[in-house]
Amino acid sequence: MANALTIEDVSKRFGSFYAVKHLSFAIPERAIYGLLGPNGAGKTTTIRMVMNIIIPDSGRIEVLGRGMDEEMKQSIGYLPEDRGLYPKMRLGEQLLFLATLKGLRPPQARKTVDHWLERFDLAEWRSKKTEELSRGMQQKAQFIATIMHDPRLVILDEPFSGLDPVNTKLFKDVMLEMRGRGATIIFSTHRMEQVEMICDNICLINKAEKVLEGGLKEIKQQYGKNTVVLDYEGDAGFVRDFPGIARLDDYGRTMEIQLKEQVDPQELLKLVAGRLRVGRFEVKEPTLNAIFIDKVGGSHA
Repeated sequence: MANALTIEDVSKRFGSFYAVKHLSFAIPERAIYGLLGPNGAGKTTTIRMVMNIIIPDSGRIEVLGRGMDEEMKQSIGYLPEDRGLYPKMRLGEQLLFLATLKGLRPPQARKTVDHWLERFDLAEWRSKKTEELSRGMQQKAQFIATIMHDPRLVILDEPFSGLDPVNTKLFKDVMLEMRGRGATIIFSTHRMEQVEMICDNICLINKAEKVLEGGLKEIKQQYGKNTVVLDYEGDAGFVRDFPGIARLDDYGRTMEIQLKEQVDPQELLKLVAGRLRVGRFEVKEPTLNAIFIDKVGGSHA
């Protein structure tokens, strides 16, 4: 399968500061790919270099089999981190205008805009100015503008920012439908729970450099099944004293516990069964959030 995006040894500096340093990865067509990292890691700079907004100092970027140019941008849907709708323009008029810029003829543009306004529950707001919409509505309008020309490659910078769970699910459903029609989806985020539900592959960047890359399933398997998820009631402070723990994250009534190699989870179960009310004790692969913390936690400002 051909690659939708190839990045080879790309670097970008601002003065003496490396925003991206010797970054390489490839994204196959029809994948949903997560570009991950803490705030300031270099995700947005990477995306802006792909879109030719920022020129890399070195390295090579290939999009859909060739270098980026203005014609190529017509095949891409790009949702930037800094949203760019016209605040004084009415929603319906604005989407029609943006659709024609992407090559849709007026009858097709009207039909397409009507479809997406209905899908995103914005039809009754089409005559409102952008500045009159809530932040979530503006986010949905920007997403519609990104995808309504049915692009082959969709690049989304923090697409779920400011969305409630219902609209987050709607965005995910549309992304999966587009992948089913042959599109490649790339999105950046620092929220791991979203990635875990939708991504095929990931690249984790920290301090401008790649620290982890590959298939999500394979990455989790590499960490082994030595993670225990414990739902409990009671005072669980004593669990931290169990000598077989490599790392523990306590969320109040749920703990995610990574055990040291060769430690039998049954020993931990014996410890907690007599002192806590246990709702769940599950041995599983670590969550992506736990892997993220393991690779990045404490190493960034």
